[in-house]
Amino acid sequence: MELILEVIKGLWVNSGLAALSWQNCVMLLVSFTFLYLGIRRKFEPLVLVPIAFGMLLANLPGADIMKDVTGGFLGSMGQEAVEGAMWYESGILRILYVGVKSSIFPCLIFLGVGAMTDFGPLLSNPVSLILGAAAQLGIYVAFLVAILLGFEPSEAAAIAIIGGADGPTSIFLAMKLASHLVAPIALAAYSYMALIPIIQPPIMKALTTKKERSVKMEQLRRVSKTEKIIFPIVVLVLVAFILPSAVPLLGMLMLGNLLRECGVTDRLSDTAQNALMNTVTIMLGLCVGATANGQDFIQWRTLGIVALGLAAFIFSTAGGVLIGKLLYIITKGKINPLIGAAGVSAVPMAARVAQNEGKKYNPTNFLLMHAMGPNVAGVIGSAVAAGFLLIMFG
Repeated sequence: MELILEVIKGLWVNSGLAALSWQNCVMLLVSFTFLYLGIRRKFEPLVLVPIAFGMLLANLPGADIMKDVTGGFLGSMGQEAVEGAMWYESGILRILYVGVKSSIFPCLIFLGVGAMTDFGPLLSNPVSLILGAAAQLGIYVAFLVAILLGFEPSEAAAIAIIGGADGPTSIFLAMKLASHLVAPIALAAYSYMALIPIIQPPIMKALTTKKERSVKMEQLRRVSKTEKIIFPIVVLVLVAFILPSAVPLLGMLMLGNLLRECGVTDRLSDTAQNALMNTVTIMLGLCVGATANGQDFIQWRTLGIVALGLAAFIFSTAGGVLIGKLLYIITKGKINPLIGAAGVSAVPMAARVAQNEGKKYNPTNFLLMHAMGPNVAGVIGSAVAAGFLLIMFG
């Protein structure tokens, strides 16, 4: 009987239930909520489902899926080294996390985004650049607020980039300026990207009138193949001369786009758009979600970063819409202000939100291609903003 009791006691001590903390429980509930939003509500499931599942894995006590036995070599968050242990004895997601820590995953994501991006709407309507730039407002507002809250300038810069609504850029800059804050910054950036259909519409509605939301824009001009081939090369060279620190992200973005547009690398373009993009998205999503361990994540400082990220995102959306209203006035009603909200660089999520909102007030309206102009301009804008912040505080 005593032996049986010892066995039962041993099973309990080594079970996950014995090690379960209230922090883990909170994060498990958050992961279930994200899974519901991704699967049932279909809020960007390609991003939200891997993140939610990574969060689930990281908060299963005893699984040690993010354990680092090397004591920091693999990007550990304060874990001690195990004497004589080898890197391959670490948790599987901790090993994959090297792709985040080294910025390999963010750069490969940009390669895939470039291969899927059509810069035609931007080239046919260059005013989109203004909207894309205006939608970076939240970055600078969040930076100032973070400084006032006591964050170091480099930390404030890393937090502020969440306002660009660009997960890969947020990870890239955080790793350069404040690697200890990568977990909350990455999770906040990707979470807000996925929740765009919830966050943006109330802001768009509050800042525009029904008449403005109903504006039907004229068809865009046709852009030549030559323009599309020259554009990524010219943009990369010009930005590199001014902000060389932006080249890793922007270079991969423009390479992907050139593969798409040049017409002689269809196989490479297809691989970048599909196989490579899907593979990296799974690994990046899992790793980002797995950084949200309850014990490390539920802290006032971390929650403050998440709140700052939301504020940055709101101001970025508002900045794009308000400049859209200004252009509406200047052009005497030819530009629908809703497309300004697409200036955040979540491609093509933000553009689809603008399309859906516009169609509610004018069923014949088709704003998607018009919104794609500011949307892809926002991708360039967030990469440039990251390069500027890296030069200033790196």
